[in-house]
Amino acid sequence: MKIIKYLLFLILLIIIGSAIYFGTKEGTYDLHDSMVIKAPPEVVFNKVNDFKSWENWGPWKKEDSTMTFTYAEKTSGEGASYSWDGQMSGSMTTTKVIPNKEIEQDLTLNTPAGKRNPKVYWNFEEVDGGTKVTWGMKGEHTLIDKAYYSFSGFDFDASMHKMNKEGLEGIALEVAEDMKQYSINVDGITQYGGGYYMYTTSVAKQSELDEKTEPMMNLVMEFITKNNLNMAGKPFTIYNEIDNANNTVIFSTGIPVKEKVITPEGSPVVCGFMEPVSAVKVSLKGNYKHLSEAYTKGRQYIEKNSLQIDPAGKMFEVYMTNPKETPNPANWLTEVYIPIITTPEPLEEGL
Repeated sequence: MKIIKYLLFLILLIIIGSAIYFGTKEGTYDLHDSMVIKAPPEVVFNKVNDFKSWENWGPWKKEDSTMTFTYAEKTSGEGASYSWDGQMSGSMTTTKVIPNKEIEQDLTLNTPAGKRNPKVYWNFEEVDGGTKVTWGMKGEHTLIDKAYYSFSGFDFDASMHKMNKEGLEGIALEVAEDMKQYSINVDGITQYGGGYYMYTTSVAKQSELDEKTEPMMNLVMEFITKNNLNMAGKPFTIYNEIDNANNTVIFSTGIPVKEKVITPEGSPVVCGFMEPVSAVKVSLKGNYKHLSEAYTKGRQYIEKNSLQIDPAGKMFEVYMTNPKETPNPANWLTEVYIPIITTPEPLEEGL
């Protein structure tokens, strides 16, 4: 009997000693990892803000193929939530959102030792080359957790850093694929109304067009704003002369205005007038780098339908979306117009 009492007393001492030992070990944690993703902050933010995308970029299913997800009616923004079941179940709710900058979330994990409720946070910072995304989690380990990690050898910190890294890499891949999406549709023959427009002209190598177009368009927009002119349509680029032999282009960037404008002598921005034109219209939804394909499809349509390109006409493209307001290139909409010759209808006799 004395031996049993002694053993019980010894076990009690071990338990008390372990409790004191593990109780003095640091239990608070704040683990985070960052990555620069080649995309605007809004694009990356939107990917993280919508829980329905987490199933695609998250690393969890790689480790637990049985995992299933249940989504609430609201899946993005403050108050959004979702839950999952598998080898471990849990749920998450978004509690704070600062668009394109921060997200805070409450996480609930149902572990064999009870529920755990860490806080998850995201930061999005615009930097050279894209967006610096930081994904972190903070909380406090229970006494049982600390004992388990010590006896099992499980490295909680390393496991979280691994999950963060894989998740951030998954987001980067998803965003890159999203921004690659594009579609081209030949809308057919249409009439473009024409009218007055403010413009500036330059010459460039074809490979330099993108680099030169933006500052030229900004110059025209500044002129219109400074002089309180009324815009009458979307910005566009006109290709005045294309020299394929020397790979150069004389082009103008313009913005439609409601009436003729007399500009000061020597002004880099002047007023022009476009006559109404019949053209084959092609719509591109996606990055501008696909414009050459849009023009190719437009020419193929012209050839297939026995139409004739107007040699005196100037091809032009209208930018229906502003990249500053629509950061994802996959959502940019551009209308391409290739002028054609249309046969006038014969006049009735006697007219």
